[in-house]
Amino acid sequence: MTATAAPLRFRDLGTTDYSATLERMQNYVRSRIAARTAGTADPGDEVWLTEHRPVYTLGRSARRDHLHDTGAVAVVATERGGHVTYHGPGQVVVYPLLDLQRRGLGVRRYVCALEDAVIATLASEGVEGRRRPGAPGLYVASGAKIASIGLKVSYGFCYHGLALNVAMDLEPFARIDPCGYAGLAVTDIGRERPGDLQATEMTRLQSTLRDALRHVLER
Repeated sequence: MTATAAPLRFRDLGTTDYSATLERMQNYVRSRIAARTAGTADPGDEVWLTEHRPVYTLGRSARRDHLHDTGAVAVVATERGGHVTYHGPGQVVVYPLLDLQRRGLGVRRYVCALEDAVIATLASEGVEGRRRPGAPGLYVASGAKIASIGLKVSYGFCYHGLALNVAMDLEPFARIDPCGYAGLAVTDIGRERPGDLQATEMTRLQSTLRDALRHVLER
């Protein structure tokens, strides 16, 4: 963390609707841009943790033919990078709302920091997270994807973030080409770690990931 960056504020939003959270993020970033333009006090960096109700989200690179059978699940187009993914119960979603310049972070270094936090969280559960060159996010030894990252930078402020699969119904991923890859396998911690992992352990995983994020973003 640079000398001018204040400590992060973490907020647990509970279970949320994706569209409402997206609008809230956008408004928060707009307020920071306006504050910078006006020379007034910056609301500061925050990290939001949530669990979304079922939704498919489309990044800037997504194509509609990556959606196969979404059924009654909402589809929301966004301005984040990346392709199509699914959010739902049993997944920890994290939205760091950061002034990257003030924290001395370029986008590539920031993505690596997010991946480091997820790798540390997975290791705490006995799961090895692996990077894949040219494909942000984390994978396991089998090649299945366990965490995704999609970001948007506006006037130096970064939002959107990462999603870590903890204990999910993974069937909705089979209705899309996850991250734009037909047939990409998707997994979660509950399927990869020794022993059973219940959805009730979400709070503990959120806490572990929060600590890991604080470590990589405030150092």
